[in-house]
Amino acid sequence: MATPHRYSIWPKDPAAHLFEVRLTVATPDPGGQVFALPTWIPGSYMIRDYAKHVVSARAESDGRDVALRKLDKTRWQAAATDRELTLVLEIYAHDESVRGSHLDLTHAFFNGTCVFPAVVGQEDTACDLDIQPPEKPVGKGWRVATSMNRKAAEPYGFGSYQAMDYAELIDHPVEIGKLSIGEFDVQGIPHAIAIRGETRADMRRLCHDLQEICEHHMARLGAPGDLDRYLFLLNAPGTGYGGLEHRWSSALICGRDNLPARGDKGVSDEYRTFLGLVSHEYFHLWNVKRMKPAAFTPYDLSRETHTDLLWVFEGVTSYYDDLALVRSGLISIESYLELLGQTMTRVRRSGGRRRQSVADSSFDAWTKFYKQDANATNAIISYYAKGALIALALDLKLRSETGGEYSLDDVMIAAWARWGESGEGMPEDGFERICAETSGLDLEDFFSATVRGTGELPLEALLKTHGIGYQLRRSEGGKDAGGKPKSDSKLPAVWLGAVLGTSGNTTVFRAVHNGGPAELAGISPGDQLIALDGLRISLAGCEARTRRYHPGDKSEVTVFRGDELMTLRLKWAEAPADTCYLLVDDEADDEVASRRTSWLGT
Repeated sequence: MATPHRYSIWPKDPAAHLFEVRLTVATPDPGGQVFALPTWIPGSYMIRDYAKHVVSARAESDGRDVALRKLDKTRWQAAATDRELTLVLEIYAHDESVRGSHLDLTHAFFNGTCVFPAVVGQEDTACDLDIQPPEKPVGKGWRVATSMNRKAAEPYGFGSYQAMDYAELIDHPVEIGKLSIGEFDVQGIPHAIAIRGETRADMRRLCHDLQEICEHHMARLGAPGDLDRYLFLLNAPGTGYGGLEHRWSSALICGRDNLPARGDKGVSDEYRTFLGLVSHEYFHLWNVKRMKPAAFTPYDLSRETHTDLLWVFEGVTSYYDDLALVRSGLISIESYLELLGQTMTRVRRSGGRRRQSVADSSFDAWTKFYKQDANATNAIISYYAKGALIALALDLKLRSETGGEYSLDDVMIAAWARWGESGEGMPEDGFERICAETSGLDLEDFFSATVRGTGELPLEALLKTHGIGYQLRRSEGGKDAGGKPKSDSKLPAVWLGAVLGTSGNTTVFRAVHNGGPAELAGISPGDQLIALDGLRISLAGCEARTRRYHPGDKSEVTVFRGDELMTLRLKWAEAPADTCYLLVDDEADDEVASRRTSWLGT
């Protein structure tokens, strides 16, 4: 058995955000060992070039320097040696996202992709990791939270950890700091949540609700054979949102006020958002961390890896994340329908749904979805949001056309049985084939229209077969996310055809919709809105003023484009019905109501 590679990481200078990482290789390549940092992190499909954060790099052997040269943006090669070789990197860490690494006087967080180079040619060798504390007085009361197996470290302590190979080493994010920790079991498997930040959250309730979600997903698909522990790492700042899945853990960011305080009753909209995030990342245990596209088997972290299937692995996951909340009884049917209506609204308001299919959105994630510009709303569609709606449509279609005998649940169980534990990646046509094989239905036209096409999804008809009414109305303004019937306020009769935001004290056109009044008037993204019909106007004032106009009315819009003041002529157009909400049909017959109950699990 090969001697494990020995990694260590030390918060060398927290005030300057600098880690020191050391990697010792017992038997380096006699031709000159090459080391490489990943260019991207699994689950986030954009080249991030983590090597750009390396401040210095050197190599040594037996206490003597070894020549080290850089081969390209992400690789180094040490001079040949037949002795033990150590690479020493100093790495800048000031990215608080779930995809990065961060170090300051209050905590340390890192993903292995950001800080641990691979020993090229020896990636299958086991890895030991020594996580070292910072020099005192920094680090008082700090604990270590990671799903990596402990070797000699105490629970939640500094010291030695181990991974079976490099792929596993970089799949365990690490949070170090003053942590609040809650523990619970799911089917006898230890689970925990470690929270950074002063939240005063109700840990007992958090553990109960997370356990409900995890139990629900586990009951559907079964425990993966290698799942013997799981950890939620939660950063809870004042504001923020995001998550990234790993095989034995997930890294989450959510605002501290999204979490329930002791004594809180019910599920607030903010807490529902957090529960949906947890559910989403946990479902990834099966869908993408173990069962994944053939293109990701194994991951090539040196370059972009394209697949048309991200809509399956993110969209289907996005469908099941909120569905699990209602099925497990954490939220009501009405609350779930509100969430569905919000997703439908986001998709309907995106002109890109008419230009880009979810297959193309998946393939082009690297250069379009993760690198959105001012034209994104007109050019791209989210494989998360529309993918979730395709999953919904597919589920309802399977249920209605097989008399309730088959559903998307059965498809996912069959897919997991075929590709989950085998290590074999799902081929590009695999999901469509497993759907047809499981249900016995001819689904070629459905997938051609919904996955490779850009038409509207048949949601209204499919929801009707399950006793749910589909409704559209006009938007009430920039804060109207949909999902609810209109309030008592009067709906605007016209729209501007643009997304407004603020920059300092200035109102700015963030995006301009194709064919809308703003675009036809010549307004461009980035223009600063100064006045409407000669009157100075703010973001809030623009929405209020809009309610005074009618379709066909004309206005003068004054903007700054750069340093040039311009007055443009705008003709107001009728506001589109682009806001969706869903209602339970209380008049549905018994058969339809039974179908709805089977779907929602209530």
